[in-house]
Amino acid sequence: MKNDPKYLKLLSNQFPNAAQVGKEIILLEALLSLPKSSELFISDIHGEHEPFKHMLRNGSGLIREKIVELFGNELNETDLRSLAALIYYPSEKLDKIKKESEDLDYFYKILVKRLVRVANDFTSIYTKRKIDRLLSRDYGLIIAELLQCEIAGEAKSKYHKKLLDTVIEIGECDKLIMALSEFIQRLAISKIHVIGDIFDRGPGAEEVMDSLIEYHSVDIQWGNHDMVWMGAASGSLACMANVIRLSLRYGNTSTLEKGYGINLIHLASFALEHYKEDKSLIFNPKIKPEDLLNESEQWLNRIMHKAISIIQFKLEEQLIDRRPEFKMTHRKMLEHMDLSQGSIRLDGKEYALKDTWFPTIDPKNPTKLSKEEEDLVIKLSESFQQSGRLQNHVKFLFEKGSMYHIVNGCLLFHGSIPIDENGDLAYVEMLGKKLKGKAYMDFLEKLTREAFSGIKDTAENELAVDMMWYLWAGPDSPLFGKDKMTTFERYFIKDITVHKETKSQYYRYRDVPETSLKIMQDFGMDPEKSIIINGHVPVEVKKGESPIKADGKLIVIDGGFAKAYQEQTGIAGYTLIFDDKGKRIIAHLPFESKVKAIEEEIDIESSITLYSYSDKPLKVSDIKDGDQVKDFIEDLKELLHSYRSGILTERFQLS
Repeated sequence: MKNDPKYLKLLSNQFPNAAQVGKEIILLEALLSLPKSSELFISDIHGEHEPFKHMLRNGSGLIREKIVELFGNELNETDLRSLAALIYYPSEKLDKIKKESEDLDYFYKILVKRLVRVANDFTSIYTKRKIDRLLSRDYGLIIAELLQCEIAGEAKSKYHKKLLDTVIEIGECDKLIMALSEFIQRLAISKIHVIGDIFDRGPGAEEVMDSLIEYHSVDIQWGNHDMVWMGAASGSLACMANVIRLSLRYGNTSTLEKGYGINLIHLASFALEHYKEDKSLIFNPKIKPEDLLNESEQWLNRIMHKAISIIQFKLEEQLIDRRPEFKMTHRKMLEHMDLSQGSIRLDGKEYALKDTWFPTIDPKNPTKLSKEEEDLVIKLSESFQQSGRLQNHVKFLFEKGSMYHIVNGCLLFHGSIPIDENGDLAYVEMLGKKLKGKAYMDFLEKLTREAFSGIKDTAENELAVDMMWYLWAGPDSPLFGKDKMTTFERYFIKDITVHKETKSQYYRYRDVPETSLKIMQDFGMDPEKSIIINGHVPVEVKKGESPIKADGKLIVIDGGFAKAYQEQTGIAGYTLIFDDKGKRIIAHLPFESKVKAIEEEIDIESSITLYSYSDKPLKVSDIKDGDQVKDFIEDLKELLHSYRSGILTERFQLS
């Protein structure tokens, strides 16, 4: 951009005179000297909205840490916990405290002073412009004044006292406390990076999405469970069937029905008509005893689950037939079944079936949907297309999401990069192209965006929509990372040897430093100053597995945020905090409930598993974000020179 007259002319629209340019240079130079703010990396939320929201409220433990730092010598453990819980849940805690407090005015004054002290300490690493953006619209000015009083000390003590007295007198203190608490929550984490899999398994993916949309700075790297929902919203029938099947499999249709208004009554009616005599228990929901549905609900869930599963298998095999370029014909199962013998023949071997009652399958044309199935699929698809909330959430996933993201020396992607048997980046042949690494990921992202925003009913768009299903379950999908998804086999074949899904070579080599270095180099990163952060495959902590791979060059932060994985992992997820001290991996124990967090002031118990300390506190100038600021400063200096030398004419607003 240097010395480009067109660029400088465009830049002059934003900064029309030398005074404004000079002011911006001064502010940006000062910004470089500030400590690095906290970034939160999290993955595999899987609809667990309560622990996720709590983690946003407690700043992944940073707020509690700040409270102990400031008040550890003044308050006992009970009071520290109480202050933390009030910051996390101000409305609910205030209701409880007001019923118990004998001197509410005194309580208000002490509490506001403590909250201002916490907020003031957090604001020390932010510019005034950033602070102004984070302040609430209604009480931002009052909070700003209180913060200024905190800095001024005795000089403004009377002003501070009068402010607070008046707020209490006119009955606005509850609102001020809530605004202060929410301000602290926003200050604790400057940016959230979600490394995939927001959806499925847990009960509230839509609430997680609402929280992310409301957050001031967030990016998302798509996971395969996100992609299947994105595909369903983009018109992929195979993706849609998978979404419904997974919801029924985990006994959780609330996201579909209550969250997105997807009407499942037509599926229930279809199942009652065609599967009401089904005796198989294979399709019972996969949920814990305490979450069990009653007997009639479980029966209806089971037959709906089976009905949509059969439709899914048909739709997937139709897709495989029309996309031979996906090279997945070996995944066709229905035509190999012999229902009269109760068996299926795969790779020359006969296997017994657990279930042979398929009233909607025509043995002569097993992948063809019946007329009733066709009508049902159309109605279900219309529900997905007409759900405004779902479409808005998927739009947000496209706006803030990507296949990968590079930020401050961290390469983020959900699952994997195709790797060959030698540990090198593997070329993948896909749709007439032969690509590897970054080029392959860029190609897949372009196709994904075409599926949602392209011109509908064109050949290009239909291919892109089908590709979204491939990214969910295809053997060369970086989001999936296995040779096959053995859903059919796990449902219907007794022999567990055919249930195996073999992970890609990436998982064999992800603990080898040289492979991580090759990946980072392919993405244009300095391997000495960079790391890779993944999710997707839970780290089995209770078996001794570490989230730190490849001598610290690769970190896996899927530790079992979803309840469905916690027995396997032994914890309830990892998060990674990157702040001025370095990179900190935090292991979290299960979140009990929002009610206990409020009533009993129980926080998420966490432990630090690694601190990658910096030699000195990191400043903005030390990170990649700082490099961008430095580049922009140089551009502004060019513009300033152009004004001062008369190359460009300054413009001033008339008063």
